[in-house]
Amino acid sequence: MKQFGGFDQAKEEAKASSNGGMRLPAGAYVCRILGAKETEPKGDKSGYITIQFEIEEGEYKGFFKKQYDANERDDKKYKGKTVIYEPKEDGSEKDGWTKTTFAKWTNAIEDSNPGYKWDWNEAGWKDKLVGIVFGETGTNIEGKDIVYTEARYPVAVSKVKDGTAGEAKFKAKNGYGTTVNTGNGTEFMNIPDAIDETLPF
Repeated sequence: MKQFGGFDQAKEEAKASSNGGMRLPAGAYVCRILGAKETEPKGDKSGYITIQFEIEEGEYKGFFKKQYDANERDDKKYKGKTVIYEPKEDGSEKDGWTKTTFAKWTNAIEDSNPGYKWDWNEAGWKDKLVGIVFGETGTNIEGKDIVYTEARYPVAVSKVKDGTAGEAKFKAKNGYGTTVNTGNGTEFMNIPDAIDETLPF
């Protein structure tokens, strides 16, 4: 068979498609909440709400569903989600930060959905719009530097549309940048499975 042009590029694109390796660029996106689920606190662990979402508008509309469908792994998971921790009511500085972060989510959802008011029922977030700013995070998994894109903070949808949502700074953790990479160097992906396993659904 005669070799055809563009094969190397096609090979890489096929590889990305087969493992769900499409990557969302950092930035602000209008998202729709698909569901929210509370996990009750256990022992000294905080309770939290897991929000599942999808990009609603723009070039990357439907990104997480497309990524999920393209992943051929048996253990694939939907990556469009984030966790909001609940305060422990212990009066600590961390608890105050947790309350502020939680309030930022309720404010952003209220501001993005005229007439809606937070009523302590997370199930009511389903089908609501919210702006989410995504940023890049670098970590080290099994001796390899990995950069992935994750949801960082919520904003009103209007701020996404008028360009005032802001940007999320690069975050490094778990020894990122201390390993000398071989081969192609740092690997890019969305939330790695090893990190995603802490989420309930």
